[in-house]
This record gives sequence, structure tokens and C-alpha cells, in this order.
Amino acid sequence: MFTCPLCHAPLSEKPKSYLCPQGHQFDKAKEGYVNLLPVQFKHSKQPGDNGEMMQARRAFLDAGHYQPLRQRVAELLEKQLAAQADTILDIGCGEGYYTAAFAEVALRHGANTCGLDVSKVAIRYGAKRYPGVMFCVASSHRLPFPEASLDAVIRIYAPCKAEELARTVKPGGSVITVVPGPRHLVQLKGLIYDEIKLHSPEGESLEGFTLSEELQLAYRMTLNADNAVALLQMTPFAWRARPEVWASLNRVESFECETDFCIRVWQRDR
Repeated sequence: MFTCPLCHAPLSEKPKSYLCPQGHQFDKAKEGYVNLLPVQFKHSKQPGDNGEMMQARRAFLDAGHYQPLRQRVAELLEKQLAAQADTILDIGCGEGYYTAAFAEVALRHGANTCGLDVSKVAIRYGAKRYPGVMFCVASSHRLPFPEASLDAVIRIYAPCKAEELARTVKPGGSVITVVPGPRHLVQLKGLIYDEIKLHSPEGESLEGFTLSEELQLAYRMTLNADNAVALLQMTPFAWRARPEVWASLNRVESFECETDFCIRVWQRDR
């Protein structure tokens, strides 16, 4: 399934490691994942989300507030996969909440599921909880997979070079992307910013792919204090929140907040 991040040769799986013909070796962690992010490719000592952010994300997702998104993307994946498939990939998988649902779909098509994230903390969480998924620590800009080896890729908020997607997705394969819609979390942003700027709909394009479907998923959430704080903690604008914002969310009995997701399905040109 994997290629060496250093020389791009195929990796052979051993009982406790992965090994390439050039002798580069990558040990399996006790939780079952493999770290394919060499130190020279890191941009910080601990890239990606830290443990506190992962705990917040897990608490919020486990409460089911993003279950409609997980279900909708899983349904789209079901439609895209051929009767028999080999491998699907969840890029920026975090602790595996979405990945586990995609793995259930993949299993019905005989496919393996891989979850990839730059955060070692997130991948360790996911590997311990979802043993049916093969997790790896790796860069989304250097996907450790052979050319034309992936039947489908799911990318929820995660960055990835279009060239890497075109290289690794099979002709006729699919990429499903999710980005924030204009009103996503607008009430939460209203607590932080004096002037709320709505998300601009992204005119995304993927070279080598054709957009086959685009849809919006939007609904309101009613959150208790713990979930409201967890939601803020897992957003990219948490660092802008003043202490009084955190304190007010900790005191709320309920917090109403909108979701707004833009979901796109792309087909790899043959």
C-alpha cells in the first residue's frame, strides 16, 4: 500500500516495520500505525493538532453534531466506488471519526481504508480506536502511495496538492472535498470578531479532475457549554478568542450555531 517517503520505492510490510529496497525502514507503533513523516519534512517539532485539540475534537464529534456530514459523505462515497475496489484514503483524518464510517463503506467493496494526518497525536488516537483502518503519519503534500493506486480520496478541510491527487488516484476514480460554506459557524465567529466576514465560496479547481457534483449541507446545532467550548477549541480561530469569550461559553445553558458545508465530488480524467 505504501511507498517510501525518501526514495518513493514500494515498502514491504514486515511484522514490526515497513522496509524499502534501499534499506529505509519505518517501524510500526504499538498501536499499529506507521510514521512516514521523516524529520526533514517537518515544519515544526510537533506538526498538526496537539493532544488538547484532539480531546476537544473527539468530545465534540462523539456528541454527534457533525453526524449528518459524516453520513452524507459516506453516501457519496458509496455511489462513487466500483463494485470491487482496492484502497481509499482519508486525508487529514484527525482521530478517525469520519474515517471509520468510510471504512464501513470500503469494506462492502472489498477495499482497504487508510487514514493520513500530519499529527502524530491524532493518528495514535485513531489507531487505538479503529483497528480496521490503516493509519499513517505523513504529509498530505507528499502522499506515500504509488501512482494510480487509490480508488477514492476524501478531503475534509485538509490541504493537498492537486498534482499529488492526480498522481495517486486511479483514472475514473474520485475525490470528495468538503470546505466551509458562507455561513459556517457564523454565530461562533460573532463572539470573536467585531465584524463578521462570511466565507467566500471557494471556486476550487483540481487539474486532472472534472467536477461531477456539488451540494450544500446546512443545519443548526444546539450545543451545551462543554460542546460549545470544544467546538471553539477545534476551530482555527480559537487563538483569537478573548478570555471572556471562553468564560461566556462555559456558562451558557445552550448555544445555537449554524453549520454550512460545501461538498464536491470530482472524477479523475481517464
